[in-house]
Amino acid sequence: MEDKFDVLGPLMNDIGLELAEIVGGDPDGVYLYAEIGDRWDSPNVFKDEGNIVRYYRPSRLLSKLLWDAWHAEPSNEKKMRWSVMEYEVKNGKFEVSFRYPDEVDVEDFDEDRREAALNARYGDKPVIYPPISDGAFELKP
Repeated sequence: MEDKFDVLGPLMNDIGLELAEIVGGDPDGVYLYAEIGDRWDSPNVFKDEGNIVRYYRPSRLLSKLLWDAWHAEPSNEKKMRWSVMEYEVKNGKFEVSFRYPDEVDVEDFDEDRREAALNARYGDKPVIYPPISDGAFELKP
């Protein structure tokens, strides 16, 4: 029988390779904050660039890899799949942590959760987002 870590290990490596692709090469300093739930995901890619943190748009492949990792986690009445993944690359190595539904309810929309994670990681360091596309609009609750 295949252990979930036999599947998750290579998937985590593939996520790191895709993060390197997203940021244009060197993944050192990359931080992924991803929330996932039933039929939706929200990956957020950031890279520490010294005086600033830069946001990068995630790719479809990253979303697919996150779904694969989420589905690798067994789910039943006693054990739920993770709901938040934090993935960081430092000195060529990755570190991953998960939070589960009993720790954070991602089905309850909270726009401040990601900002709180960024603040905990980077403090007051400015985060630079790409310009908003023409025709985009802000959704209000």
